Amino acid sequence: MSEDKPLAVSKNPDDDAQKDGRIYEYALRVDPNQDDRACEINLCSFARPHMRAFHCSWWSFFIAFFIWFAIAPMLNDVGESLQIDRTQIWTSNICSVAGTIFMRFINGPLCDKFGARILMGIILMCASIPTALTGLVQSATGLYIIRFFIGLGGSTFVMCQFWATRMFTKEVAGTANALVGGWGNLGGGVTQIV
Repeated sequence: MSEDKPLAVSKNPDDDAQKDGRIYEYALRVDPNQDDRACEINLCSFARPHMRAFHCSWWSFFIAFFIWFAIAPMLNDVGESLQIDRTQIWTSNICSVAGTIFMRFINGPLCDKFGARILMGIILMCASIPTALTGLVQSATGLYIIRFFIGLGGSTFVMCQFWATRMFTKEVAGTANALVGGWGNLGGGVTQIV
């Protein structure tokens, strides 16, 4: 490698805002030319800020997919109890995906403005309310509405990818995104087991 190998110590990236000369130390090697993003991934570490953000990102996405797909294995039973047909069940699936698509368009610009962490928390809290209310559904229309709002949780994919990309250099961001996205998507599969 060249002499300008990234170090674990970096000057404050916001020199204009704080001129106190503080030095920030990180558990991972960082590149000061890429806003102190980590140059490596250490899966066994929960060190701040890089690896803690990595693990919070995939775990939050996992939870979102877990709640988004929680009703899927029970749709036949739900259909029988609500006395709705397969067409109405399919319509509820479409409503669930529509909620996700709608919010993914909105979450991108919101991540640019507010960051991924805050939005991830807001979306998870908002999606957990309709998930908890699923048992109160009495009609096909109620199922459509509940599934639409639960589907908003699927939009956490945007925050998950934004968060991981923000923490790692371009040389390892693809690997970080693949890991957080893959482990997060696993939530949909685990729902089938539970």
